[in-house]
Order: sequence, then structure tokens, then C-alpha cells
Amino acid sequence: MSILGSQQLKAFVPTIKPLEAKFFYRDILGLKLLSEDNYALEFDANGKLLRVITVQEFVPHPFTALGWDVDDIKTTIKLLNDKGIKCEKYDFMEQDEAGIWNAPGGALIWYIYEV
Repeated sequence: MSILGSQQLKAFVPTIKPLEAKFFYRDILGLKLLSEDNYALEFDANGKLLRVITVQEFVPHPFTALGWDVDDIKTTIKLLNDKGIKCEKYDFMEQDEAGIWNAPGGALIWYIYEV
């Protein structure tokens, strides 16, 4: 029996900068803002609910917290670059000139640091 396998996922990410987060998710990434209050921003992420919770303190995770599968990673990167979003470069992994890392399983990965 699946308890949650047939239920809709809701994702949560923290921010200490809700105004910047609203701009990033709504105006840069193009997600529809569904609601906002003193506790969180809620966005429609292609039918999934993304809740950006406002926290008092935050230490960035040393790992990926949120990601998207895209049809064309190079076009997506160019569109983000055109909006001022740049790739994070890491010394511990080989990334191409666009900042793309080819994961061992063949996935192409691009990292950005969000607000």
C-alpha cells in the first residue's frame, strides 16, 4: 500500500530574503505566485506547489535542494544568463565552459545559487 505515492508533492525551500526570493521565482524563473504572507510565498511550479518559507537564519546547503528537468539545458542556461543568473563553479567537479557538469549517470547538471 502506498501512503503518499499517489498524492501531490509540495516542496519547501527556505529564504531569509523573501522580496528577493519573490523576484527570483516569479520574475526570473517565471513561476506563478499563488499567495504570500509573513510566513511564506507559494508558487505554482508546473502543477506542483513550491512553498518558499521565510526563516530568520539560513546556512546554505552544501548540496542541491531544488532542481528542474529541462528539455534543452543550453537554451535554459542562456535564458537564465540573459537575466543575470550565473552558474556556480566548483573546484571538485569538471564543468564545461557553460558550467555544465556531466554526472556519472549521464545527466547534465547546472548549479545556481538562489536567494
